[in-house]
Amino acid sequence: MTEEPASEGERLINKVAESLVKRRLAVPAIFLLETMKPLSFIASQGLLALEPFISSVLSIPDYQAFQRLLEDRENLERLLQRIEELEDKRLGTKAKRDH
Repeated sequence: MTEEPASEGERLINKVAESLVKRRLAVPAIFLLETMKPLSFIASQGLLALEPFISSVLSIPDYQAFQRLLEDRENLERLLQRIEELEDKRLGTKAKRDH
């Protein structure tokens, strides 16, 4: 198995995180990803069942690369952190507009 280059991995993590936050799915995604942590490799294989849903966000080659990326817990943690950063930014911007 080949590893994704760091920049490719970052691109996929950003793309997925941005899409989830844009669709207001940050909280469910964080919950799902946190539950996947202990079994990240097995859970990444479970993503095969979610392919029809995720293909609306990622192309098939990107989806397959993303699945491989999540086999590593460090990448899973990076995705969680990126989702949280973007969601905090979205909420912070909204809170400022509301005042």
